[in-house]
Amino acid sequence: MTGPIRVLTADDHPLIREGLSALFVGNDDIVIVGEAADGVEAVELFGTLRPDILLLDLQMPRMNGIEALIEIRSRDPHARIVVLTTYDTEHLASQALAAGAKGYLLKSSVRRELINTIRAVHSGRNHVDPTVAATLDIHAIDDTLTKREVAVLALIAEGLSNRSIGDRLSITEETVKGHVKNILLKLRANGRAHALAIGIKRGIIEL
Repeated sequence: MTGPIRVLTADDHPLIREGLSALFVGNDDIVIVGEAADGVEAVELFGTLRPDILLLDLQMPRMNGIEALIEIRSRDPHARIVVLTTYDTEHLASQALAAGAKGYLLKSSVRRELINTIRAVHSGRNHVDPTVAATLDIHAIDDTLTKREVAVLALIAEGLSNRSIGDRLSITEETVKGHVKNILLKLRANGRAHALAIGIKRGIIEL
């Protein structure tokens, strides 16, 4: 392919977008073709500009990064999207990669790794931030919590008893106990408080 790599950036912070543009100064093989301030604009501009690479933040107004990623990939399965985020949780990384992201890079690593990441993804390779990749490897053999188990864990975070959780979810207390047992096994937790700490750290639930 000839010509520079055409990049679209999507981040709701103008200073971040300016900083990304500044990183490409002196790299003639990469050019910024557009900037989006939220997920909806990212989807619209991607369709209009057809960039080679989209640099996508996760936390944005109107439509978050995961939603924008899914929407863009549904329209263009070959879209090359690199997630740039401050979140290093295994849960969010797994979500983004499962949705079709070709790269996942922490903003703390942008200055030293972004240029090579863009070139790698443009050439057809995937790139995941080493810190995040290590986390994914550690949890690769873990069983994923079901939606119901995540719901139970979230209610545990609210301080509810098994009986109250059962009432909230319209299931029996014994069924709740079974879900709690599975949660502890899957997260390798030694108790409810430990499971909560793991769930929050990995981004499975939020307080």
